[in-house]
Amino acid sequence: MKDKLIAGIQASMASVLSPAQQEKLQRVLTYHLHNVEVTGRQAADPQETAENGGLLEVFIAAKRVEGCSEKSLKYYDSTIRQMIDSVKKPVREISTDDLRVYLAYYQKERGSSKVTIDNMRRIFSSFFGWLEDEDYIFKSPVRRIHKIKADKTIKDTFSDEGLELLRDACEEVRDLAMIDLLASTGMRVGELVGLNREDINFQERECVVFGKGNKERLVYFDARTKIHLQNYLDNRDDDNPALFVSLTLPRERFLTGGVETRLREIGKRADLKKVHPHKFRRTLATRAIDKGMPIEQVQRLLGHVKIDTTMTYAMVNQANVKNSHRKFIG
Repeated sequence: MKDKLIAGIQASMASVLSPAQQEKLQRVLTYHLHNVEVTGRQAADPQETAENGGLLEVFIAAKRVEGCSEKSLKYYDSTIRQMIDSVKKPVREISTDDLRVYLAYYQKERGSSKVTIDNMRRIFSSFFGWLEDEDYIFKSPVRRIHKIKADKTIKDTFSDEGLELLRDACEEVRDLAMIDLLASTGMRVGELVGLNREDINFQERECVVFGKGNKERLVYFDARTKIHLQNYLDNRDDDNPALFVSLTLPRERFLTGGVETRLREIGKRADLKKVHPHKFRRTLATRAIDKGMPIEQVQRLLGHVKIDTTMTYAMVNQANVKNSHRKFIG
């Protein structure tokens, strides 16, 4: 068993060590493990497995009560369950080192980005923090695992020209209304597909959407969007209450996957890359801040709980920074 352990460590380090370093590693491991007894891990105790699963189920139930979406709950469940299955320990006995080793191994084996690994760390922090709050454990092992710093990349937004090209590439009045609504409100795609006709107030040019955690908020659209929405609804020949429906019979509510696929198709016709619903949201946030809208109002418009989230969406135009420097400093 000891020899197998040493061989496994050497195999893991083979890609980063030279033959001479591998040989030295073997000697060091053999020396330090000489008086150490190494035994294989026993199969998981059925009672232990049941307890782990039970704690995870109660945690997921608690998050559901807090208003987390089913999509988020599914991600929480799979991420935590995979970690528990890999560590092979009772949840109450999982240590900081166990989690560090797991995250490092996961990143190496899958080539995951720092953002992905930090998302996993946050999920573990939520899980073990809840266990601590509920007195299942004394202290969360994630406390000493700090936020993983990831490289910040400037994500693209649509230019005025790009938005016009997308509008010109629309072959259906529905698609034109959909693009205008996304561009002028900055709503999430999940909020878009959840809209009903009765949610639209054409007189005030506003509509009610239900965001994350089923929170209700008002969003606003411009005059062009109003005209295209009215044209689309006037041409509808069905009684489906959904605002956006499929083009083919039977007219069914347009779903998230359908919106994403349709936008990619329109983007190809317009010869634009990376056309997806979230890009409209980021574009709105960036433009609003560039034009002087207070960040707190942008936060309210987008439905963010934390203002830090709003800041990550908005990339301030460098030309505006230059002009402000000249105005206030230079």
